[in-house]
Amino acid sequence: MMRLQSQVKSTSILYRWLGDRIFTVVVVLLGASIILITAGMAWVLFDEGGLALREFGFFGFLSGTTWDPAVQLQFGAWPFLFGTLVTSGLALLISIFPAIAVGIFSAEYAPKWLSSLIDNLVQLIAAVPSVVIGIWGIFVLAPWMRETVYMPIYLWAETSAPGLIPILGHPIGYGMTTATIVLSLMIVPYTAALSKDAIESVPKEQREASRALGATRWEVIRMAVLPYARSGILAGTVLSLGRAIGETMAVAMLIGNKNTLPFSIFGAGATMPSVIVNEFREAVESLHLSSLMAIGFVLFIIALIVNLLAAWIIRKYSISGGKVV
Repeated sequence: MMRLQSQVKSTSILYRWLGDRIFTVVVVLLGASIILITAGMAWVLFDEGGLALREFGFFGFLSGTTWDPAVQLQFGAWPFLFGTLVTSGLALLISIFPAIAVGIFSAEYAPKWLSSLIDNLVQLIAAVPSVVIGIWGIFVLAPWMRETVYMPIYLWAETSAPGLIPILGHPIGYGMTTATIVLSLMIVPYTAALSKDAIESVPKEQREASRALGATRWEVIRMAVLPYARSGILAGTVLSLGRAIGETMAVAMLIGNKNTLPFSIFGAGATMPSVIVNEFREAVESLHLSSLMAIGFVLFIIALIVNLLAAWIIRKYSISGGKVV
């Protein structure tokens, strides 16, 4: 009997050891595959864009302002890099405060039923395909902005400040401003959801200690909750920036797709994703196709930097035991 129990125990130990080994190998292989896939994507983009990078030089390609695939075969990415940075940065500035306010209200002020409703609406907005938002922008937002906002300002500038006309641009409705507004709407759910999660992760004792000292509700949020949750809020903001940088369809449908500088406030512009999606099927010349792949490589690098920045923020401003480490 004892011998049988010993054999069963040995078999159980063997199975557990073998199971641990198999699990470890599977997890390591899956983790390594993500790294290899990312590195492979970067290498393919760099290799396919190598012709353009060798032809114009890396910094020459980034700083070039001429994009002429039809006549000169001259390709410079600066108009698209500039358009991407401007639209993404302004969209983040427009969306960050409303998004954080939604997160604070949902986590701290709203009753449970209303908080659940807000969460569902935020998730619904995030789930709407960008092409649907682009269609809404074309048929609803752009005409409304043109008639209600752009044209009155443009007509006033014509009579009172003609010098502003080149800066404002022609108010056709499709341009940098319209694309930026739509982009800000699209990234609000990400910042709001991550901000709420960060606020809800603040320990209950943190709030109770502040209330015990006589702090008001707003003072509790400002001095006890937000400092504790700032790593999650900042990381969510940076990740929303990465989402804005990579957005393609809605921006391509609304930005006007102008390939040359200078851009104007109401006029057309372009971003790196928009030029890729608009010209990829028309790229018959090897240099043209390589230039689009080089833009994709630059976009990949920017997205990687943004995500690494978010990880660094979480690490630097994470709070352990009530202290920033």
